[in-house]
Amino acid sequence: MQKLQAQGVHHITLTGADRQTSIDFWEGVLGMPFIFDQPNLDNPDEGHLYFDPGDGRLITIFTNENRKAVHDRTPTDPGCVHHIAFNVSRATWMQVEDRLNARGITHSGPKDRGFMDSIYFKDPLGLLIELATYKFEPPLGCSHADVMIEAHRTRVARGDHHIAEVHLADAIERLVERRQMTLSDDRGPKNPY
Repeated sequence: MQKLQAQGVHHITLTGADRQTSIDFWEGVLGMPFIFDQPNLDNPDEGHLYFDPGDGRLITIFTNENRKAVHDRTPTDPGCVHHIAFNVSRATWMQVEDRLNARGITHSGPKDRGFMDSIYFKDPLGLLIELATYKFEPPLGCSHADVMIEAHRTRVARGDHHIAEVHLADAIERLVERRQMTLSDDRGPKNPY
């Protein structure tokens, strides 16, 4: 038996309401370019809109002009989507709360998640959206996941409750030590003062 190895999210498709609500939210609020439009090939009564969330992958929305929002909050039963999180730059993150407030969009306020900062709000159909920004940049040649797994191992070894900045900093240092060679015989910390 062999795995079916995934290599990233190809796209996420959501059931939307009407076309204009979808465009106004995904492009007009979240800034995702509207890049492709065609009928839903499995349902002739629906449209299929495609948006680029910023990494070249896709968020797609099935639309129907007769469908309106029916939830204050989308279902969170087992098997349902709880929320979708999108990455934003630190510069954008610093503006998120003010920009949501300016639009009158109710939100959670900033949440410190140890390794990232987040804010939550609902789309017009009740889907919970998270905007998140990492508190770190991975070393050259490493991914955010590389740092996260190293920080997790450190947190568990120390018996800490959750990942914090100290775990991230130590993880980054270890990844650099493993990946980057040096001419020094001793890489240990020094005090030149």
